[in-house]
Order: sequence, then structure tokens, then C-alpha cells
Amino acid sequence: MAAVSGIGLSWGSKVSQRPCSSPSSSSRSRCRSSGRRGVIRMAVTVEKKKFTLQKSEEIFNAAKDLMPGGVNSPVRAFKSVGGQPIVIDSVKGSRMWDVDGNEYIDYVGSWGPAIIGHADDKVLAALAETMKKGTSFGAPCALENELAEMVIAAVPSIEMVRFVNSGTEACMGVLRLARAFTDRLKIIKFEGCYHGHADPFLVKAGSGVATLGLPDSPGVPKSATVDTLTSPYNDFQTIEDLFKAHKEEIAAVILEPVVGNSGFIPPSADFLNFLRRITKENGALLIFDEVMTGFRLAYGGAQEYFGITPDLTTLGKIIGGGLPVGAYGGRRDIMEMVAPAGPMYQAGTLSGNPLAMTAGIHTLKRLKEPGSYEYLDKITAELVQGILDAGKNAGHEMCGGYISGMFGFFFTKGPVYNFGDAKKSDAAKFAKFYQAMLEEGVYFAPSQFEAGFTGLAHTSEDIQRTIAAADKVLRQL
Repeated sequence: MAAVSGIGLSWGSKVSQRPCSSPSSSSRSRCRSSGRRGVIRMAVTVEKKKFTLQKSEEIFNAAKDLMPGGVNSPVRAFKSVGGQPIVIDSVKGSRMWDVDGNEYIDYVGSWGPAIIGHADDKVLAALAETMKKGTSFGAPCALENELAEMVIAAVPSIEMVRFVNSGTEACMGVLRLARAFTDRLKIIKFEGCYHGHADPFLVKAGSGVATLGLPDSPGVPKSATVDTLTSPYNDFQTIEDLFKAHKEEIAAVILEPVVGNSGFIPPSADFLNFLRRITKENGALLIFDEVMTGFRLAYGGAQEYFGITPDLTTLGKIIGGGLPVGAYGGRRDIMEMVAPAGPMYQAGTLSGNPLAMTAGIHTLKRLKEPGSYEYLDKITAELVQGILDAGKNAGHEMCGGYISGMFGFFFTKGPVYNFGDAKKSDAAKFAKFYQAMLEEGVYFAPSQFEAGFTGLAHTSEDIQRTIAAADKVLRQL
């Protein structure tokens, strides 16, 4: 077996060890002994594989002639961290391998879905059985009922659910539904919160929009955003002022209950309670966009974790177990407005397809096993505290936090309460940190303004290696 790039692992047969000379900077050595009559000294030396992205560069350069920017989602292009984007060849458990053979401990998890680990054996086996029956029916199947029952049982706000094909599609549907139910047009969203790339949401958005520094998107007409009101996250006063200025005009308030698309930003004390109270008082709906937090902060999502029940919820990522999926759901009286039960139209060719339903069902079954969220909390706490301690010891101003399997950190003293605070982070320092961590075999999201994710496949050894790599890198910055 060869050493893993960036980690410098070494392997050998299981024999008793003897003292030996210290390894050089480019290798690890172990002395081993065995035999009944005497001692045989062996030095096993494994050179650390040189980190290279030559094949990734070749493939990416070709991709730039085929796809805008060489990617199918902007953040993958590494614009905010610089350097060569890596092209992935395979994934398993907590690890990723690129086309150059470099191995990484992965804290992106396909941007959240891989909470039980990449390419889980039970999920793959279930998918193989489902594929024998077909990949898409374009008609009802029993698997839709099974996953719907699991979602409804888990998420406090959801009494009925509609499956779609992405988080963006879920947010598009829930916005139309909120407007139809309330017979109002205006919505309130928060600066730095990302709800997909539909026109009404691309106002002071997070995620790739924040990563690329785009205030809005060309091609979005003013008419599409004229009814979108914005507020800084965790800002009580602005929300009160907006409701006063637009009495009986606001259909809904939509937010990420824990922001993940401006980096990791949790709600301040009583903020979610405040939003629940003020929406009820003004006849508006409260919508939690739990595409990222759903089944991650707790089995019932952020609303279970914080004990706040919204009127409507969007989901994605985890409920598809790594396959394209989205969903929106909520109170029965609201959801019964959706066609064909009601007049609010929304449809999708691949919605509820059997493969996504199968992967979601088996992912949720694994998450429901005892101890799952306690384990996520334990390893994420160790990871974040270890990185922050390493930063402090190296003289860097850093802050960060976590909830269950979601985390983030900023290169600023903090605290970070909203996107404005997040932008104070030293993005140039993060870019240097990011590139150096890649060479150490650790893959974080390629943007300061994206949350990180742990999963059940991460081991204590993964966490300790990551902390050791961060300590080394931060001392060199």
C-alpha cells in the first residue's frame, strides 16, 4: 500500500516494534522485530506522495471550453480561494480521491447530503435492487409514501409534503404557495441567506453569490424582486419596522434557521421565537428553509432542535441520500392548496423518482438509530475546538461554532451575528489556509462563506488528523 498524499501514512505487518531513528521530513519509518530465536530489525520507509493536481488541471482546462467557468455550480471553480479546482474521481465513507490519486478527509459531504458517509453500503445495495425495477416511472410509486411518512413523522411542522428535485425548486414552490394562501405578495428574506437561484431570492443572497461578490444577478428584472424585502439576520428592529411599513402586505418570512450560506451563523437568543410571534401577529407565514439543516441538527431538523414550529418548511440534500431531491411541506390547510388538491400549480417530471426515494429512506433509517446525533455533536465539538485552539496558539484571530454535524469558523475576532459581520473575516488568509489544508489531505468548502459538515463516517482519527494538519498550517500562515 502507498502513502496517502498530504497525510504521509505508513503501513506494515503486525509485528512488535523496536526503537529506531527518527523519520526524515519526507518519510515515516517504523522498526519492527519478529522471530523466535533472535531479533530482526527492519526499517519500513514510505515516502510521502508528492501533492500534484496535474490531471485535475488538464480536465478542468478542457471543461472550461465545454461549460461556463468549467463547472455546473459556481463555488466549485475555487474563485474565492484561488488555485486549481480538484476533479473528484471517487468517494467512500469520510474520504474523497481526486483524479491525481490524492486522498482527502472530506468536510463538504457533497454540500450536506453525505451525513452517513459517502457511498454507504446499505444505501448502494438498496439502490441496486430498486434499479432492477427501473430508474424513473413518471407515475406514483409506493416508495413515495414510505419516505413521506418518515418525513411527516420527523419534522414537527410537516403534515403534508410535496417532493421535488432540488432545494431551489422547493423554495420556488413554497414561495408561490405562501403567496397563494395569504393572497399577499411581499416576502422578507435575510441578507446572506440563500434559497436557491429563483429570481425573487437573488437579493442580497449568500452561497455562490456571496462567494463571487455579486450583489444581485444580471437577468433578474426589478419586477421579480420588487416584493422582496430584506433584513440583516438576527436583527429584531428591522423586522418590526418592515411589518409596520407594510401592514397586511407581507405573505411570509423565509430564513435559514441556522445560516449556512454565509458561513455558519446561529440565531441569537429568542430570534426565532420573535419571528414566530411577529408573523402570527401579522397574519404572515413563517418558512424555515431546512434544505441544509433538515435532519442534520436533529432528526426533526432545526425546528426540533430549537423548539420552534414554522408554518412551512423546505427540505433537500439529506432526504435524497446523495441523489437529486427537494421537498416542501407544512400545515395541512396550507398544503391542500397545492395542485391537484388545490389551485396552486406545481409539477415535476422526476419528482418522487424511486432512486431518490430509496436513498432517502435508507439514509433516514440510519440517522434514526440511537446515538447518531450524539456522535455528530461529539466529533464536531472536538473538530471546531481543536481548530480554534490551533488558531489561537498560532496568534490568529478566529471565531467559530457548531450545532450537531454543522460547523464553521471565520478569520476574525467576532462574534459573527450576520452576513455583515461575516464579511469582516480575512478572506485572503482563509484562501491560504484552504490551499495548505488541501495539501495536507483535508477538504473544506472552497469558500469562507459556506458551512462545513461532519458525518457518521468521520472517525476520531479523522478529527485528530485534521486538527494536527490545521495546527501545522496555522503556524505557517
